[in-house]
Parts: sequence; structure tokens; C-alpha cells
Amino acid sequence: MADNAFDELKWRGLVYDATESVPDLLAQAPVTVYNGFDATADSLHVGHLVPLMALARLQRFGHIPIAVAGGGTSMIGDPSGRTAERQLLSREAIEANLTIIKQQLAHFLDFDSRSNPARLVNNADWLLSLKLVDFLRDVGKHFTVNYMISKESVKMRLQREDGISFTEFSYMLLQSYDFLYLFDHMNCTLQTGGSDQWGNITAGVELIRRMRGKPAGALVYPLITKADGTKFGKTASGSVWLSATRTSPYRFYQFWLNTDDRDMVNYLKFFTWLKEEEIRELEQALAEKPEQREAQRRLAREMTRTVHDQTALDKAEQASQVLFGAEISGLSAAEVSDIFADVPSTELAATRLQAEGCPVADLLIECGVFPSKAEARRAIEAGGVYLNNRRISDSTARIGIADLIDDQFLVLRRGRKNYFLIKVAN
Repeated sequence: MADNAFDELKWRGLVYDATESVPDLLAQAPVTVYNGFDATADSLHVGHLVPLMALARLQRFGHIPIAVAGGGTSMIGDPSGRTAERQLLSREAIEANLTIIKQQLAHFLDFDSRSNPARLVNNADWLLSLKLVDFLRDVGKHFTVNYMISKESVKMRLQREDGISFTEFSYMLLQSYDFLYLFDHMNCTLQTGGSDQWGNITAGVELIRRMRGKPAGALVYPLITKADGTKFGKTASGSVWLSATRTSPYRFYQFWLNTDDRDMVNYLKFFTWLKEEEIRELEQALAEKPEQREAQRRLAREMTRTVHDQTALDKAEQASQVLFGAEISGLSAAEVSDIFADVPSTELAATRLQAEGCPVADLLIECGVFPSKAEARRAIEAGGVYLNNRRISDSTARIGIADLIDDQFLVLRRGRKNYFLIKVAN
């Protein structure tokens, strides 16, 4: 571990830009620092992990983190990094999202520390009570339109045909006011965020200087990109969420397990608590024996355990081994459906499995595993056919209700990797 929080963030590659005072500021504990998290969905996603882990790192160095849930600003919408205006949510929808997000934030930050407990606040508590004329007179007068349109997030939108609404244009003022409010009421002197937030954050620094005559700091992290040019945190099926109901622990584990070799070292630095020496060892293993994917497995384990828990990690690893022939019994129907979501599947009436059951050769043909009974029987006799990852040794065997996984599924396999899923309907 580095001597101070700034050096720790620096060696991990997490300092994209910072105001001049920040290195000295973070060398002196404690500093109160905040990062905002919007509430436009009912879960945070892996893109939020950089600022979230950074807040947790700052807390471990003795600083006091504030997570600001954007109940107020989520009603406006941040134009940063957007090519079109966000869909505005109702207050009720935002409150419902915040309930879940608060639980996820608490999973990373220590709110019970005796020396530097984290705080969780909702900017709706002060923004929704603002009076428009007072706000424009007291805050708006410190921002020129020229200053605001020079910011990259606004400039980019002005160049597009649809432009930017006054609603989103005002977002910078509201975020700046957040910083001022926290400066006044919680002695917060540092704001962090992604590099696309630099304009909004430095506007808050300038507002504090103008209205209070005192310094404040800004620190932004790099926006994470993947080596292949695709957006980090996205898969073919969409975003990778921290909520287990939106992205299962198995899918979450697989996301990290499939990390490109070129991204591995950076991701170990950005997202894990591993020390520099451990990361160097994994980097060496990656260079010498990339086919063993030791670094990917360690990353997947660390992230699944951190975001979920050890039990979820154990289940995710068990599920991952199923695709390599491991035991299936004990898995739930939901887990089986998740694991085999991308393999060929078919439905079968439960009545087919009742009484004496269904001949396995018939089932293999119906599912398209083999084109004929003769070929199915030869494969079974050669030891190349499996039911629920158990080798079928008898070509005249019948499949019955007792063979079902959680009363719903059968999994057929031909050879080592050709899986077929059967969903049994009542």
C-alpha cells in the first residue's frame, strides 16, 4: 500500500486529472470527499465500480467519504457523455431506485467506523426545497453562459441538431450547488468523479471560491475502455449490473472471467484490493502461461466476492464448472436456465416422462442431437452421451421424472461441449 491515498490512486492508474492542491490535500487526513451516484436505474452497474472502489480506498486511508445519491439531480439528467437527452423519471421511481442503490453502496463503504464513518445523503433533501428566483440570484449569477458552453459536455451537445434543453443545461449549476452545500454543512473539500465530470466538478470548485472565498479540490478518474474498443460493462445482452436480480452472480463471474488479456493488469489495479506485489505475480503468470487464465480467475473471484459474497462466488464457480462436465445436481432451475441460456433448447411435455419414461434414443433425435436412432445408439455405446453430465451407458435406457433437475430441466450432452437443454412443461 502506498503512503497516502493520492499515491495509491496514482499507481493504480486512477488519476486522470486533479486540481493542484489535491496531492497535498490527500496527504493530510482526514479530508471529507464526495462522489455522486445517479438514481436512473434500480441498480448500479460495473461502470460505477471505479468511483465506488476509489471512495472505499480513500476511507481506508482515513478520509471521510460521502456518497451522494442523486435523488434531486436524477430528476434533471446529466448531459455528460450523452448524445441525447435522458428520459426523465418520476419522483416515486427515483425513490424506489434509491432504496436499492443505498443497500449496494453500503456493501462497499463502512458506515459504522468509529473514526471516519462513511455518510450517505440524498441531494433531493436540499435541491427540491430550492426557490428558483433565489437560486438564480444567489448561484446563477456566478456562472456566465460563455463559461458553461465552454464545458465539453455542453459543447458536444450544442454541435448536434437536437441541441440541449435548458433543463439539462442547468445541471452544472445544481451539481455545483451540491458541492457548496456539502462544503457548508459537512466540511466537504473534495469532489471526485469520472473524467466526463471534470467540467461540472471544477464549476463547483469555482463556486465555492467565489461565494466562500475558500479552496476546494477536484479529482477525476479515467473512463474505462476495453482493449478491443467496445464499451466497458456492456455485453451482448446489455449492461452488467451489481444487482443479483438483474445480473446473476454466475453471469457476473463470467463477465470478469472473459476479460481480454490486454485489459487484465489494469482491471486488477482498478477494481480489486490486491496489492502491487500480487498483481505483478499475476501479470507474470499471464505473460508466461496465458492459457491457464490464472489472472482472469482471480479477478472474477475477487469481484464476485466483493459485490456479492462468498456463497454467491461458490455457486458461480460451481455453475462455471458445469460447462466442463461437473456435477449438476444441487443446482436450482433458475441456475440451470442461466448457465444454459445460450445452448440449443426445446420443450417436452411432462407426460412423456411419466409411467415407463421416454427412450433416451428418441429424446436425442427429437432434440436434434443425432439424426437417427442408430447413430444415437452408437454414440451411447461409445461413451459419448451424457444426461445431466452423467454418462449414459445403456442405449435402451429411459428418461423419467426422477431424472429432472429441480422438476423442470434435463441437460443432454454430446461429446465434451455440445449441450442441449430440455425444459419440461406440465
